[in-house]
Amino acid sequence: MPAEGLELIIQYFPDLSPKQKEQFAELAPLYTHWNARINVISRKDIEQLYVRHVLHSLSIARFFTFQPGAYVLDIGTGGGFPGVPLAILYPETSFLLVDSIGKKIKVVTEVANALSLTNVEAKHQRAEIARGPFDYVVTRAVARAAKLYNWCHRQVKRDERQNRPNGLICLKGGDLTEELAELGRPHEIMELRSAFKMEFFDTKKLVFIPVQ
Repeated sequence: MPAEGLELIIQYFPDLSPKQKEQFAELAPLYTHWNARINVISRKDIEQLYVRHVLHSLSIARFFTFQPGAYVLDIGTGGGFPGVPLAILYPETSFLLVDSIGKKIKVVTEVANALSLTNVEAKHQRAEIARGPFDYVVTRAVARAAKLYNWCHRQVKRDERQNRPNGLICLKGGDLTEELAELGRPHEIMELRSAFKMEFFDTKKLVFIPVQ
């Protein structure tokens, strides 16, 4: 699985350094080890780790580029997604991964330490009290967009630019019509099937909510 998973990542991100390739290859044994002790990924999903978790997390990088020195908050990171794969891909960007469940943060901490990810900090805390300011906030299947925005928009910088305005990047799936109407703010929807041809991504979307 690690070799197959690494090949999949390289297919979409061919410019990885040897160190990054090694780190991505180590994700499967690390998560298999820790998931057996502290369940953070379903048994079905652990078998599809590289598609459903790693590549899904990295889909953000198909639309956004985090510049060196940027500071990114991952809300409700769970076992470290999307924060850990993004931290591997962007070693000069700092990531704060938060979750309200302490045992999940323990897994994130152990995985980050094993991978020598010095650009990752993991904290057992709620999103509302995470101390920024941040260039971006990323999240995956945590809460409705309006609630996410209310949690974090005050912690996002207004005066900086990366390759897009600063804001909230949400990985979501399914029909978002009602949820985004409830949001009531300008946003962009990006279809992940435009970036990845696997069936898993057919209904997956990235929603970007700029904070200006």
